[in-house]
Amino acid sequence: MDRTLPMWQPSETMIKNARITHYVEWLNKNSEKQFEISLDSSRNIANYHKIWEWSVKEYEQFWESIWNFFEVKSYSPFSRVISPGKMPGLKWFPGSSLNYAEHILRKSRGAETAIIYNREDGVRRISSWDEVFRQTASLANSLRSLGVKRGDVVAGYMTALPEAVISLLGTASIGAIWSVIGSEISPRAVIDRFSQIEPKVLIASDYYVYNGKAFDKSRDIEAVLEAVPSIRLVILVRTGGKPGEIKAKGKQIEWEEASHQKVSTISYEPVDFNHPLWILYSSGTTGIPKPIVHSHGGMTLEAMKGTLHLDVHENDKFLWYSSPSWMMWNIAVNVMMSGCTVAFYDGSPMYANMLPLWENAEKESLTILGTSAPFIHANMKAGLSPGTQFRLRKLREIGSTAAPLSVHGFRWLSLAVSPDIWIDAASGGSDVCTAFVGGCPILPVWEGEMQCSWLGSAVASFSQEGKSIVGRIGEMVITKPMPSMPLYFWGDNDHRWYRESYYALFPEVWWQGDWITVSEIGTAVISGRSDSTIKRKGVRIGTSDIYKVVESIPEVKSSLAVEVHGLMAIFVSTVSGNSASTGLSEKIRQTLTRELGPNFAPDLIVFVDEIPTTLNYKKLEVPVKKLLMGWDFSKAVNLDSLQNPDALTALIERGRPMINDLLSKQ
Repeated sequence: MDRTLPMWQPSETMIKNARITHYVEWLNKNSEKQFEISLDSSRNIANYHKIWEWSVKEYEQFWESIWNFFEVKSYSPFSRVISPGKMPGLKWFPGSSLNYAEHILRKSRGAETAIIYNREDGVRRISSWDEVFRQTASLANSLRSLGVKRGDVVAGYMTALPEAVISLLGTASIGAIWSVIGSEISPRAVIDRFSQIEPKVLIASDYYVYNGKAFDKSRDIEAVLEAVPSIRLVILVRTGGKPGEIKAKGKQIEWEEASHQKVSTISYEPVDFNHPLWILYSSGTTGIPKPIVHSHGGMTLEAMKGTLHLDVHENDKFLWYSSPSWMMWNIAVNVMMSGCTVAFYDGSPMYANMLPLWENAEKESLTILGTSAPFIHANMKAGLSPGTQFRLRKLREIGSTAAPLSVHGFRWLSLAVSPDIWIDAASGGSDVCTAFVGGCPILPVWEGEMQCSWLGSAVASFSQEGKSIVGRIGEMVITKPMPSMPLYFWGDNDHRWYRESYYALFPEVWWQGDWITVSEIGTAVISGRSDSTIKRKGVRIGTSDIYKVVESIPEVKSSLAVEVHGLMAIFVSTVSGNSASTGLSEKIRQTLTRELGPNFAPDLIVFVDEIPTTLNYKKLEVPVKKLLMGWDFSKAVNLDSLQNPDALTALIERGRPMINDLLSKQ
């Protein structure tokens, strides 16, 4: 790649005003460090690498500097930054006590807007910082009076409502543990998750709107209450305008009763740095979902550090589209630690020709809009031009995650939105509820590449022998601990499940399960999951490399590639949705042969109506591979963890006989 031609560079003003610049200036002033930040972004490639290298080699110094720079409020002093030992099982800032919710609400700006909520059907609500504070204080008081105490679990079953944010903050403020699942998820999947963690209270909304349809959740809530006997109380958030009791045992109260008491202050419960804050879940596509427990302190520090890379300021308006089921909803709450306004869109981003997010960006004067690579690629295929269709003068940053953003996706954003837009492509995971690699406001952007490894994230590409490699694809690993790594999986008392998930491949080194290439200048490219790699005649390739080629073809909407018994099969959905012609099959083969070489011409191309994905919009490569190899559905996949389970069934019914027929001929 020609490194003299980045597609985007930050302006001198942007570099000067960047939060990471302010942090480095503070660091130089308050320590013996003398790091440099140049107004020339090309010089910052070397400058940033020095700062990053220090942050992972001297990670105790780095995390203590984050603590001091952001003025973490602790009710007791820490004895050291990290306890001696090996990953996993380390303890951060032993002796300290704090509260996550307090670090969000201390940024309260009175009558100014804290939360903007827009629903697909036009409902719009504004919540001031004062209102968020008052309702959080009231809910905390109600939970305490109802017998909820430190360490109890409070669960949510709702959409991206302001009440979801207040529920998290109210729960955290008293030292209880929060866990939320979006209303779009089936009750069976909710029961699978909540049965593991045994919540005492459920806060649930009775109605939601998605893709032009309205859904009454009353019966689903009843099913969850019936199947999870630990729930002794339900707090109902009425969003459908149809009052009525949920038919289930246990006490019920209305949201207004719990959140509108006259309470003027919050009594924050000081908890240990390593006290559980919330429980997130893995996708659970091939087994029971992992209940991932994060800490108050770890998330507080990671949220603060994240604002340096996302470059979120007090005057920003930030929307990253997500259901509460996905970690990006937690990230949206985290950025409130900057004092910014956070916006939520509640509905389908694909509704009305994929216009709602852009409409929100114009109407609310968003400065930062986060979405997913699949959404961006779909916009590109549809021929949208948001930069001319909408007035997006305030928008300066577009975030992309959930899947690798292709070179064509980068180009489309620059051409169809604005050449001045900062494309912040990132990759992380629910495991740590943050990004490992992603954006940095003082660095250039190259097409198809994430700008850097984030500070404090010791990202490396390992060969199969466990050696660090540069410029070649390898296993993505994290070689040093981070405070946002999980405390444990709920119920995993001996940490065996935890170790098997992250430390089985390379002892004492976190294995993420992604293929990554780290360049000589520190940029990164993710090439898909390492457990779904395609290997042809001894040559391995990540599936994202295949998708970049196949989905660059105008007629192709989406694709999924698997290797089964030595055969390479590609499943393709088309933009038109119609059955594709032989001509398109040949075009796909020729394009793959030209771009990737003859080894990667597929043995089979199968056209389907839709590509199956997880609830987090990830393609279902491993379960599809298992099912095509003859596994039973019950052992290969949890259908409740999918966006579109019917698409998976249709794909297997169409693809399995075609693969078996091809194998028999061979």
